[in-house]
Amino acid sequence: METTQLLTDCLKGKKEAQRQLYQQYAAVMLGVCYRYTKSIEDAEDVLQEGFIKVFTHLHQFKREGDIGAWIRRIMVNTAITYLNKHKRYKKEMGLDEIQLHPISDENPEIKMGAKELADTIRQLPAVYQAIFNLIAVEGFEHKEVSQLLNININTVRSQYSRARAMLVAKLKNNQTGEIRNYAGEI
Repeated sequence: METTQLLTDCLKGKKEAQRQLYQQYAAVMLGVCYRYTKSIEDAEDVLQEGFIKVFTHLHQFKREGDIGAWIRRIMVNTAITYLNKHKRYKKEMGLDEIQLHPISDENPEIKMGAKELADTIRQLPAVYQAIFNLIAVEGFEHKEVSQLLNININTVRSQYSRARAMLVAKLKNNQTGEIRNYAGEI
């Protein structure tokens, strides 16, 4: 079924069309959700919440762009809301402006597989993981991330730089386990 007809049928509440739209995008969107969470179970929760929003707000899709990009945006927003709402992430998502300091902008060339990189990103603290994914993976601008997370743009820049530096250090050392901060603390 073509996308236009599929969307029309979804808007009419046809369950088979909704199932087809879900099946078409669920696997890719689960990957998007997993980039922001620490477990596949949390990612599945975000995916389900996200698709509820997709079907609830499908009438707002203007059909001017790609439906996949529209769904992705909903999933990212749902993931950020999930991180801020759940206790295990909420504490980690808090930012302490006092601890911020300048970070170098080093860009070493490191070769690795996508899974290894994703696993390494997942080891970052939740706020670094979210900011890194929003900017480096999703392509958001610093200002957009600032508004989405409701934090100062300078904090976004600093946290993004810090996340990149932590990843570089982790990848350079090729260690497993926890990522250490610049003072060598865990």
